[in-house]
Order: sequence, then C-alpha cells, then structure tokens
Amino acid sequence: MRIRIVHETHYRYQRPVKALTQILRLTPRDHDGQHVRNWRIEPSVDGRLRQREDPFGNIVHVFSADAPVDSMRVSVGGDVETHDTSGVIRGTIERLPDLFYLRETALTMPDEAIRDFANAAAVRVAADPLAGLHQLLQVLHREVAFDTEPTHVATTAAEAFSLKRGVCQDLTHILIAAARSLGVPARYVSGYLRRSDQVEEQEAGHAWAEAKVRGLGWVGFDAANGISVSEGHVRVAVGLDYLGAAPIRGSRHGGGSEELEVRLNVHEAQLQSQA
Repeated sequence: MRIRIVHETHYRYQRPVKALTQILRLTPRDHDGQHVRNWRIEPSVDGRLRQREDPFGNIVHVFSADAPVDSMRVSVGGDVETHDTSGVIRGTIERLPDLFYLRETALTMPDEAIRDFANAAAVRVAADPLAGLHQLLQVLHREVAFDTEPTHVATTAAEAFSLKRGVCQDLTHILIAAARSLGVPARYVSGYLRRSDQVEEQEAGHAWAEAKVRGLGWVGFDAANGISVSEGHVRVAVGLDYLGAAPIRGSRHGGGSEELEVRLNVHEAQLQSQA
C-alpha cells in the first residue's frame, strides 16, 4: 500500500515568542515493512533546522527560530510504501538492549489494578507469549473505551485504566505497563494510521505498542483498535512512553498563552500506471 500523509501543526502565540526551540520526531524511516519514498519537513519561519538521531534510533530535527515569532506552522508529509508483516517488526535500528524496555516511567507505572489485569494472562504469556499478549490486547480493547474527552497529555496508565477510557496514547500506556509487569519488554510507537473506514481527515496522529515476543522479535499491538499493526500503520518514532516518542516537544521564552491547530490527512495514494 502507498500511503500519502499531509500533516500541519500550527501554533499561534498571544505575544511574540522571544526564543523558540522545537524537537521534531516527525520523520519515518525504512524497515522491512515500510519504505519511505519521499518526505519533507518545513517550518514556516526562518531558523536553523538540524537533523540527528536520538538513542532510540529515531530521526530527530531540532528547530531554532532566528527571530521572535507570533505564529509558526510545521508542515511534514510524503509517500510511504507499506506491506503487511502480520505485526512483526524487523529491519529497525536497535541501539538499546531489550532489557531497557522493561524500565517503568511515570506515565507507564502499573498500579495494583493493572497488575491484576496483567496477571490474568500471566500463565498464557509464559506458555505462549504471542497468544498471551493478544489476550491482553483484546481484553483491554473491550474494557477500556476510546474517548478523547477525559484525559490529557500527562494522564498516566493507572489513571486511564481507572477511568476505563482514554485516547490511543492512554491505551498504549496501559498495554505497555501490563506487559512490562509480566517481564515482557515493551515500547511506545508514534506514527500514522490509514484508517480501515477510509476517513482521511484526522485530528491527530496515532500511537501503538511494540512488545518483544520470544522467537519472533518485536511485534506491534494497536490497543485503540484491538489489532496487530498492519500495512495501514506508518511507524515514525519509538520511546519508553509518549514523551520519548512525541511528534513535537520544545521550549520557548515568552509568548503568553498559545493556540494549537492540527490538520492531518492520511490516505491511500493511487499508483500511477505505466504507459
């Protein structure tokens, strides 16, 4: 499948920002199930845009504005070819040991309720890790509703599990917390999803988890949709939690309050026929 992505993030500030630095994890890279045909990243204001890689192997752009700004737009997009690998992720850059992905973070700390939820599948995970993780995925998808209203960026896995609702970020944090509590390395993935209902205009990017399955390697689990990752998923960045894989994070000096507007279109691009 060839997926075309157009993603714009527009910031408007109450007053001109005197100094601005943005860390952008918005550039996908190739792996066995994904080939980036073309990609661009364009800030709307003058400044310095430097590319590097972080310890997770993500492509990171650091943008610094050269002069005070009262608004800024970050535009990214391009074409990515994908194919279905039954959720198994191979050919990625791996610079950290698997045990690193057992680390708990403030956003993925399991409480007693999450441990109980995980322990219900512990025997099956021990005997058949893939089947056990799918059991966790299905129960989580059934019991925790997708809802954009009650949570925010800093909502923890325990808080979202208590509410029994949340966005894809929250469901991903819960699944990661449960997997790690069973000794299964797990990590957060940010990216894009070509939706099965073919809705192209979306309000935000997507998130899912990857868990290290004995005998298979890393496998992707989309808790918001209750499925393994598919050819509709475009993988961009990984981290221990949302903060490590956030598409845009940064700091600024001045500016007062800000308004944020996101425009995202994800659709299947038609292949041009050969004459």
